Amino acid sequence: MIQRVSRLFFVFAVLTAATAIWLWQDYQRALQAPLLLQDVIEIDIKKGSNFNDFVSYLESKSLIENPLYLKLYARHSGLARQLKAGYYRLQPDMTVVSLLELVTSGRSISYSFTIVEGSTFKQLLASIKSNSKLRDDVTDLETVDLLKKLAIDAPHPEGQFLAETYHFEKNGSAQALLKRAHAMLQDTLDRAWEGRAKELPYTSAYEALIMASIIEKETARADERPVIAGVFVRRLNKKMRLQTDPTVIYGMGDRYTGNIRRSDLRRATPYNTYVIKGLPPTPIAMVGAAAIEAAVHPAKGKALFFVAKGDGSHQFSETLKQHNEAVRRYQLKRREDYRSSP
Repeated sequence: MIQRVSRLFFVFAVLTAATAIWLWQDYQRALQAPLLLQDVIEIDIKKGSNFNDFVSYLESKSLIENPLYLKLYARHSGLARQLKAGYYRLQPDMTVVSLLELVTSGRSISYSFTIVEGSTFKQLLASIKSNSKLRDDVTDLETVDLLKKLAIDAPHPEGQFLAETYHFEKNGSAQALLKRAHAMLQDTLDRAWEGRAKELPYTSAYEALIMASIIEKETARADERPVIAGVFVRRLNKKMRLQTDPTVIYGMGDRYTGNIRRSDLRRATPYNTYVIKGLPPTPIAMVGAAAIEAAVHPAKGKALFFVAKGDGSHQFSETLKQHNEAVRRYQLKRREDYRSSP
């Protein structure tokens, strides 16, 4: 009898051990097995979700084989309480372990949005409206309401957002992105204004920003920005009109269809620098840090005029006679991307 009981106990112990080994191996296999994915997908872990909600979500999408193993591993590793809300991209070769490491890391999907140098506020709003990843909470607002919501102390939103690339999570607020862009603009402008060159014809950092926007529209070449800034600064110091076409175009608004006529140069608008003296009332475009730097540190020289050569560069002249000769030489070679000059 005792031998029979011993034999049964031995068999039970062996079966228990075998079962435990099998369960452990199955547990390890399940943790290292790829998710049940054919293609890359994105998942959304909403704010306030707990770990059981997350596992239920994975089950509903048929992404995991054994939810119990995932719960056991999460609790054993201490990761169950570290779940972070956000959008995450899952790859077909991802395992349960790597999935859990991802959703507790906070490395949610990031998208980029670029404010282009020289673009206008109108173009910026159009870019926001067409971006399916951003939550558009700006384009339906009146300008005065938007300025208030963004806490912008300026007469107009033009030029108030630094031309740069910004990263955001899916469904991120456009208002939040613009607040960051404005804060970066202010920080960049304040630092530049603090270290500005002497004897500039600006009475405020805002005027330097206006100049930077004109420079931005006149050239895309980094080496020419300070040179063009120098031309405009000398003209202002000599009480000469800036006579720069981008300001005329901006003042024309929707009337501009690709060409500037002589009548447009004569038509008085607050932005037409062929008519007004000094700077226009607001910036005419978004600017990058380099244009701001050029505006407060213009290159020294004697040039008072410049004309586009047609290859993206400009010919600079000290006298009107030299400038007129340069215009005759290069004007016929202008291309569609021509940037105008005084």
